[in-house]
This record gives sequence, structure tokens and C-alpha cells, in this order.
Amino acid sequence: MTAVVEQAAVDLARQREVVAALRAFLPESSVLFYHEDVKPCECDGLTAYRQVPMVVALPETEEQVCRILKICHQLKVPVVARGAGTGLSGGALPLGNGVLLSLAKFMRILEIDYPARTARVQPGVRNLAISEAVADHGLYYAPDPSSQLACSIGGNVAENSGGIHCLKYGLTVHNILKLRVATIEGEIVEIGGEALDAAGYDLLALMTGSEGLLGVTVEVTVKLLPKPEFAQVVMAAFDDIEKAGQAVANVIAAGIIPAGFEMMDQAATRAVEDFARAGYRTDVAAVLLCEADGTREEVADDIRRVQEVMERSGAVQTEVSRDEAQRLRFWAGRKAAFPAAGAISPDYYCMDGTIPRKHIGEVLRRITKMETKYGLRCANVFHAGDGNMHPLILYDANQPGELARTEAFGSEILELCLEVGGTITGEHGVGVEKINSMCIQFKAAELETFHAVKRAFDEHGLLNPGKAVPTLARCAEFGRMHVHRGQEKFPDLPRF
Repeated sequence: MTAVVEQAAVDLARQREVVAALRAFLPESSVLFYHEDVKPCECDGLTAYRQVPMVVALPETEEQVCRILKICHQLKVPVVARGAGTGLSGGALPLGNGVLLSLAKFMRILEIDYPARTARVQPGVRNLAISEAVADHGLYYAPDPSSQLACSIGGNVAENSGGIHCLKYGLTVHNILKLRVATIEGEIVEIGGEALDAAGYDLLALMTGSEGLLGVTVEVTVKLLPKPEFAQVVMAAFDDIEKAGQAVANVIAAGIIPAGFEMMDQAATRAVEDFARAGYRTDVAAVLLCEADGTREEVADDIRRVQEVMERSGAVQTEVSRDEAQRLRFWAGRKAAFPAAGAISPDYYCMDGTIPRKHIGEVLRRITKMETKYGLRCANVFHAGDGNMHPLILYDANQPGELARTEAFGSEILELCLEVGGTITGEHGVGVEKINSMCIQFKAAELETFHAVKRAFDEHGLLNPGKAVPTLARCAEFGRMHVHRGQEKFPDLPRF
């Protein structure tokens, strides 16, 4: 008991030291440390894992961000940067002994260069707000995660987010030109440039998707694209999940590059239809949404070809969106898949693995068998065109043992992705959720290289420690436990 009291005193003294250092230049309202003030930041969109931060800092200027980082570097205090908190892998999970650096006040669009089709924005700007700001000029920002109404561009950079239209238009890394980044020492570096290429190593690609381990993004220059003249969606219904999976491969093999290509199994379409009334068939095994955009002539030709491929692949019905309202309704249903899952289950656990398209049917069939093995339902929603799967495992955190079974179910899905030649993530990042799975995907030499890159940017490991890249010691321990597969991850973190 004495040791506990002594540690509490040490922790309190540390907290007071950090608060005093930050309040030397930040307003009191921008440095939060009372439990009731910092508790709202205890998790991101992955609510299964929670940790109340020691201190939350809310800077308003780039200079303040740099001073916060300098102080944390001097005091050897870990820092976790946070955007809108919509991430689904625990990447913004705070540390009980660290500072949560919120970029919530960085919400300005700094400059729009219409002739160059670029925009400079602060990291707290919402994804959708960029497109809304330039809509009158016939432009938009292409990456469109399902959370685009709320997620911030800084978080999109950290996780290399994609979205429904990433098959044709790419991920975040393909749609940005330049970053301003604050290092852990509090210095500003500019990465990338406004030209098509920049000299030296491709640090822009390295920083995009680095999950806050290498620096804190304070400004992003994004590319803007002209809105397509016309777009239509084919909705195709299949009575067999493997036929639907093969249809995806057949469309791509036919040389068609859809603007968006999504798939939902019956569990997902039933949940979505009850929630959003999108007009989906609910009496079939799977529904595909395949969009073509471009000129009206191009779209007409692509839609015809898509329908032909779908029908040859065994579709029991195909329907083409009649007008823009129906097209948007089809997509609104797909984007409502996550909240729809929340409407039919107390909790859901969203996975994020990527597989070769040719294995979609097989993987979905094996996930169905896992449902029986773990006694849990799973609704499958994913970006079929690039094989990025989002199985939604439905569970109840209030039932003893269900979260542990859910985690084991999710881990087995990720191992299946690796088995068929895929990877453990596509756009949600690793965070804390998939860190053990990194031990399976990468060998020790590869992990050492990742750590060497980390040390080059952050020698003392203060930026978002314990996320994304596991230590070799952790992997050794995981290897000893892996045979059990159902072990509880992060036993030190309070469960929901």
C-alpha cells in the first residue's frame, strides 16, 4: 500500500510539473488535467480500449504546438497527437503519463489556389469541409472515408485514409502534395512540394500513414479534382457470396476501373436497409455497388459493360441508378454501415484487413465459419475493388468474455488475410488494435528497420509510443502466447 501511495505522489508531482510548464504560455482553459475535463479524450473510435490522459493541451497556433513539443522533449514526457478522434485502431489512445496534444482548434482553410487546384488547410479541417469550400468552382477533394463528415484531414494523413472512391482516385497519400510537420524537438520541417515530385527520399509517403510516430502535422496541401460530369451506380444482387466475390475480380479483369466498388453481405444489407432505407435487396447473399464516372458517353459504356460482367458472373438482379438522388441514396446506405451495425448490436468491433480480390469469396466463406466457432455475428462491408475488408464483429461488452472472444475472432480474420497474401490493414492503421498482428506479418529484421526510422525522427520514443510498430520483446512474448490466440490484449487498460 505504501508503494502505491508513493507512486501516486510521484505521478501527481509529475502532472503538476507538466501543467506548470504548459501554463507558462498557454491559457488555463487550454491546459486540462482535472479528471472530468480529460475523460472525454480517453479513447478514439475504438472504444474497447480506454485510458485517461495525464494532461490535455489545446494549442491554437503553430508556435504553441512547437513549444509544447519542446517542453515534452525536455521533460521526456510522451505525446499523443489527436484530431477528431474518429480513428478505429486506437491510434489516438492517450497515455496515463503523457500529454494529449489536441489539434481541434486548427480548423482554418488557409488558402485555395483554384488555377493550381490545391488547398492549404490546417489539420483540424474536416475532410468534407474541403469539398464543400470548393464546390462552387466545380472541384472536390477525392478521398472520402465513411466518417468524412467528422474526421479531420490531419488524422487522414496519419492513417493514410481512403474511402469509397479510393479505387480510382487513390488514398490520402495520392491526394496531397505537401506537409508542414512539427518534430518532437519543436522544429518545423516542410515535406513534399507543390511540384509533381520533390528531390531526395519520398518523405511525404513515409509521413503519410505513420500514425503520429514521426511528427505532428500542422498544415496540409491537398490536391483538388474537377467534379466528374456524370456518375451512375450499378447495384447487383447475388444469391451466393462466392459468386459476388468472383464478380469483383471479373469486373477488374475486364479492364474496367470503377470510381467506387463496394460489397455488403446479407447481414450488412439488412442492417443498413433498416437504418437508412437505401433501396437494397435484403433477401440475397450479397450486394455489389459499382460506380462509373466521367462524361455521359464514358459512363454509359462502362455501366453497360459492368452490367454484362455482373450478369455473366451470376447476378440475380442488376439495377442502375435512375437519377442523382438514387445514386446518392445507394452511397448513403453504404456509408451508414457502421452506425447501422450500432443500431442492431450493443457494440461492434470493426476490422480492417486487405486481401487479393480473387480470394474475396473464400475469405467471406471462412469468416462465416468463424461466426459459429466464436458464437458471434459478423456483418461484412468492404471496398471490394481493392480488397479492403471491414468485417463488423457484433458483441456485447457487458457480457463476460465476449470482448475477449471478439478480439480472438478479429485476430483470426487478420491471420486469414495474411494467409491468402494480404495485409493486416488497409486504411484504419495499426494503432494498438493490430500491434500483435504486426508480429505475424513482419520479421524481426523488418521491425528493426521500422524502429530505426522511428529513432531517426524521435530518438527517445516520445511520439505516440506503444503504437503501430511492436518491439521485438513484445513479439517474442506474443509468439509464446500465440498458440492460445484468445489472450486478452492490453490487460492494463480498462475495458468498456
